[in-house]
Amino acid sequence: MDLLKSDGARTGLFFGATSGVITTIGLIVGLNSGTSSVTAVIGGIMVIAVADSMSDALGIHLAEEADPDTDHAHVWSATITTFLAKFLFAISFVIPLLLLPLGQAVIASVLWGMLVIVVLSYFLARSQDEAPFSIIAEHVGIAIVVLVLSHFIGVWVARTFGQG
Repeated sequence: MDLLKSDGARTGLFFGATSGVITTIGLIVGLNSGTSSVTAVIGGIMVIAVADSMSDALGIHLAEEADPDTDHAHVWSATITTFLAKFLFAISFVIPLLLLPLGQAVIASVLWGMLVIVVLSYFLARSQDEAPFSIIAEHVGIAIVVLVLSHFIGVWVARTFGQG
C-alpha cells in the first residue's frame, strides 16, 4: 500500500477510521437506546459522516500545522485522509440499517465496528513490532466502554425527556 508510506496518510487513516468507527457505533447504540428510531439513527450517522469528519480533519490539520517540523504535503495528506477515512467508515454503518431491522442492524454495526478496530489495532501493533493481543484488547476495551456509556446515556435521555 503506497498510500501508507506517507506519514500524513497513515496518521489520517488510523485516526479517521478509528474515530469514524468509535463515534458512529457510540451514536448508533445511544440513539437506538434513546429513541428506537431508524430515522434518528440514520440521520445521526449522516450528520456524523459530514460534520464530524470535517471537524476531525480540521483538528488534524491544525495539530499537524502546529508542529514546525511538519511539511505542507504531510499536513494536507493527513487532513484529506482523515476526512475520507472518517467519512467512509461512518457512512458504511448505514448499510446494515437499510438491510436489517433496527435491533439486528445495531448488533451488525457493533460487530462491523469491532472488526475494524481489531484489524486496525493488529496492523498498528505489527508496524510497531508490538504483540497484537495487548493492543487489540486495549482498543476493544475502550470501544466497549464507549458503547456501554452511550447505551446508558440513551436510556437516561429517553427516561428524562419522555421517550422511556
